[in-house]
Amino acid sequence: MPIITPLLSEFDHEMSVTRKVLSAVDWTKKDFKPHEKSMTLEVLATHLQDVTTWCRITVTEDEFNVQGAYTPKSFDSTEDLLVAFDQGVKECRSLLEGLSDEKCMATWTLKKEGQIMFSMPRVATLRSFVMNHMIHHRGQASVYLRLLDIPVPSIYGPSADNAM
Repeated sequence: MPIITPLLSEFDHEMSVTRKVLSAVDWTKKDFKPHEKSMTLEVLATHLQDVTTWCRITVTEDEFNVQGAYTPKSFDSTEDLLVAFDQGVKECRSLLEGLSDEKCMATWTLKKEGQIMFSMPRVATLRSFVMNHMIHHRGQASVYLRLLDIPVPSIYGPSADNAM
């Protein structure tokens, strides 16, 4: 079995769950943040969408050099955000399907202003830098929803707001 095969099942599940969380975002509350050091709901949701583009970079490039501060995209609504998210997921899945074992095991490197932050096999980068990173921020987004009294969708089972 190709290395990428089990990751594809996990990818499909996690992207589906992330979409449910993003779908629950009320764009009229996009400026909410639970603490002065926290991101706003808009920046957090946009960051979740952005992580799908990291998949493309991880698959098509051997390294990525972050220069300067992160500047999130701007969306007018949750619906616009979801369109971009869906496009990113579709592109990512297509790229992953064609990933050979050799390319999965090739080293991928993240740099920040020329300094190496990490190097690891591409498949490990896809799991940690792309998927686990998204899962982490999705968890933050679910807390934002709870604090805003927006029903939290089921993630790995029922939430307090629904029964599967």
